[in-house]
Amino acid sequence: MGFALFVLGVPAIMWLASGPFEFSATRVAAFAALAVIGLGLSIWSIVHMRNVGKGNPMDAFNHEVAPRTSELMTDGPYAICRNPMLLGILIYYLGVVVLLWSVGSALVYAAYALIMSVQMLFEEKRLERDFGEAYVRYKKKTKRLIPFVW
Repeated sequence: MGFALFVLGVPAIMWLASGPFEFSATRVAAFAALAVIGLGLSIWSIVHMRNVGKGNPMDAFNHEVAPRTSELMTDGPYAICRNPMLLGILIYYLGVVVLLWSVGSALVYAAYALIMSVQMLFEEKRLERDFGEAYVRYKKKTKRLIPFVW
């Protein structure tokens, strides 16, 4: 489900919003690099969440879609930032924007980023309830989304 929605669905919407476009070898190469980095980080995060967190990433606006993690993850990709899966997807989508090179795809990207910023706030409240002081300490030492910045 996640693959269909995040890897294919949102980029398809970006493509539909972009209108006609021409491929450029430079943009295709940039897309490929960003896709490998972004999807690699997201997949690493999902595998780590299942193996270490003993749960699943599917939680939407405080509604449990699949069993939530039972262990707080602060190492592996979660040492980079508190939302490495989302960071990876945003890097991948940035590659799609570069590939399509259109205002429409950039607007879809911005809307997705905004929606996910709200989702992160819901998720942080839940994680603080689930993991208490351990999560508060983790929040203090690890940036929310962009390493060393935010």
